[in-house]
Amino acid sequence: MKLSIITINYNSAGDLERTIKSVVEQSWSEYEFIIIDGGSSDESINIINRYINRINYYVSEPDKGIFNAMNKGIKKASGEYLLMLNAGDILHNKHILNEVFRKQSYTEDILYGNAILESRGKIIGKKNFSFQITFDFFRKTSLSHQSAFIRKQIHSQIGLYDESLKFSADWKFFILAFCKFNVSTRFLDCFIAQCNCDGLTWQPSNFPLMKKENESVLMNYFADFMADYNNYDKLRDKASVLIKVKYRLKERIKLYLNR
Repeated sequence: MKLSIITINYNSAGDLERTIKSVVEQSWSEYEFIIIDGGSSDESINIINRYINRINYYVSEPDKGIFNAMNKGIKKASGEYLLMLNAGDILHNKHILNEVFRKQSYTEDILYGNAILESRGKIIGKKNFSFQITFDFFRKTSLSHQSAFIRKQIHSQIGLYDESLKFSADWKFFILAFCKFNVSTRFLDCFIAQCNCDGLTWQPSNFPLMKKENESVLMNYFADFMADYNNYDKLRDKASVLIKVKYRLKERIKLYLNR
């Protein structure tokens, strides 16, 4: 099996059906579809049963949170690559998997593409990545797991998602993969998925806790680099201030000369 698509869900029946439709309508079908439900009490199970012939495995039982559910899916997956497409996320169009996999054989550990951001049914932005992802990139943001195909085998090397983290386990996995384990990667210059931005990691009230989790990971794994990067940030901030002062001074000189 080339690809395992893993969808986690809890009491999000409408979002779940939208995600399921985006998967089962794909023109390329060399994938298995796994749904991990957290014991929903809404219509989620009825919706799963409606598409049961297109779902390879599902379970509905209480879990210990988002990343525990994602890890359950990883353990059940048999695909060479894994794609995390949670309830509310959808594939970009019905031909995208065909575009990625039909004509191409990959050797890289992580394939990643661009993502469209959606909130409450409206497009709110895009995440365009690049061929080169650096450590400094991960200090500020992360890849979208909805647009990344991860070779299952590298979880044996790096580990599963850290269930002690409430918000940042997928970010931690990516920064370790790219910056500690130096896995092989390939950028796919296309949009892979449309990401739902109504979850926990997009709520401003959670940003301080997310920052705290990220800082803990950085200091635990990359402490030797952080002092240098903190000094770099200070120099960059000073340079930014000087540029602004220089610009304002030039504007004042112009005003004076034009009097």
